[in-house]
Amino acid sequence: MASPTDIITLENFASKLPPWEPNLPNHLYALVDMGSNGIRFSISDLSPPKTRLLRCLYRERAAISLFDALNASSSSGPLLFPPDVVTQVSQTLARFKSIADDYGVPTRHISVLATEAMRKAENAASMLDAILEASGLGVHVLAPEVETLFGAMGARSGFTSVNGLFLDLGGGSVQITYLNSYVDGYEMAAAQSGKSLPFGAAKLIKILEDGETEARLAAVNTLQGGMRDAFAKLQQQFPSLRDTQADGGSTGIDIYLCGGGFRGYGSILMHTDAIQPYPIPAIGAYTVQGSHFSRTKVMRRINGEYDGKIFGMSKRRRQQFPAIATVVEALIDAIPQVRTATFCSGGNREGALFMKLPKAMREENPLPLLHQVSDKMEPEILQSIMDIVQSSLPTNVDFCNIPTVFTLGLGPLFINSIWARAGEPSNANAAFELHQAVIRDPSTPSFTHLARAILGLTLCSRWGAGLGPIDALLYANLRKLAARENPEANFWAEYIGAVAGLVAVICPTKPGASDKLKKALRLSSILKNGKTKEKLQLAVSLSPVVHQVLDPQDLGGLFKNIGKHQDDADMPSRKVEIAVKKFEF
Repeated sequence: MASPTDIITLENFASKLPPWEPNLPNHLYALVDMGSNGIRFSISDLSPPKTRLLRCLYRERAAISLFDALNASSSSGPLLFPPDVVTQVSQTLARFKSIADDYGVPTRHISVLATEAMRKAENAASMLDAILEASGLGVHVLAPEVETLFGAMGARSGFTSVNGLFLDLGGGSVQITYLNSYVDGYEMAAAQSGKSLPFGAAKLIKILEDGETEARLAAVNTLQGGMRDAFAKLQQQFPSLRDTQADGGSTGIDIYLCGGGFRGYGSILMHTDAIQPYPIPAIGAYTVQGSHFSRTKVMRRINGEYDGKIFGMSKRRRQQFPAIATVVEALIDAIPQVRTATFCSGGNREGALFMKLPKAMREENPLPLLHQVSDKMEPEILQSIMDIVQSSLPTNVDFCNIPTVFTLGLGPLFINSIWARAGEPSNANAAFELHQAVIRDPSTPSFTHLARAILGLTLCSRWGAGLGPIDALLYANLRKLAARENPEANFWAEYIGAVAGLVAVICPTKPGASDKLKKALRLSSILKNGKTKEKLQLAVSLSPVVHQVLDPQDLGGLFKNIGKHQDDADMPSRKVEIAVKKFEF
């Protein structure tokens, strides 16, 4: 149990917080994040072998603003938590402790993390004592650099690799730092070089709404100057960051944004996205180009004029939006070239969990872990099927920058889905796979919007992509999302899906041995230039038994509609030609 006044620093966090080991009898962990705008509670399962997924079993948010509670005290007096807030918070944490007990979380695996509000309150000790008395839990008060570490690593945990600026906008402050996961020791470097500015959304909106004109201007100027100074110092420390702004900023920097304030800004960007309705509702991993991110005046106008509900935006967040936009404008002013902006769902809780894991595990691509392995032979069988499907890809095409289920790390999940729901109608399965990709595993790290689009489109094509009008709209918008990344993406999603359909025809049940499919089917292809369009020539070699019972024309029909979508102006003009023959062993 933590003491009531435990201070967590970069030097002691590993020893102060409960550790993770693969051989522990219980891998459940509960975390409470006492932020300035609300108190968040979650229970996560870090059991091997799916530890890297940071699977959340339960989450809840208590709408208790510690920032508002502090500022309800006299403006000229000390910053104090009112007695009723102390009681409310302590009772809330007692309830959270009870929920953790019901889930079977060991008490030693429960951590309560507090940030800026607790650091500033003059009667913080009274709050900490009340929490301890009501729940039996001590509170870990995070030093600012640890808050930067956990916030940045929580956002980083949602991706396989990152290289960019990380910003966290809470209620009381905004943190900025730089993360490059390709560099050794990047975690501590990010924490030690981070800068915290005292302009969170709740704090800044109070100044903008209640302050005198001179005070408002002073606050904005201080924010802008602080942001410019922080970015300049980060460039001095990290040459790779400085290089993104060289030569007029021709490359630009990728930025990653977490915290409720920035997620609110992302929700309005999604509301105004060129793809409408935007096909994936989760704000986590939503990415926009810097040009769209910079349209703060438009976003201010929409927030002020739009009377309806904006998905992902609470009434409180919309009230704070002028402050959020002011922070974004200070960021844009400080950074000449923003290439992309990605909004992250992770925060302090995910960062604290992530930093428990061994470094090698932290750097893994978590997506292959989504597939459930049923027996020890299955990985070998899946790999053999994957090898067959990938052999259909032309060797004279470089797929390094083309998103496919294979380049995105979704191969095992895709292959295992080929034979799923085989008793249902193909059109129903095509629609099911589109929707399943959008909504499944919503908190899974690295399951980006692009990955969801590619998986859904590829599995939809496996079933022939026969869709009704409502599902056709989702299909079209997922295609637009994929095409943003690479105009080639949709063609290869269609093609790989059709190859999967071919595999299912050759082998109607999932192979039970690694060599079964290899004995029945061999594939190869080459991409050639034609007079008016490119030709992807697919050679299909079948065993004599399979060749005897299957009609080559039926197999060719699986590929007849690939590349024929008229709405893909940027997609290369290309058709698939299939040649079927039999082979001898």
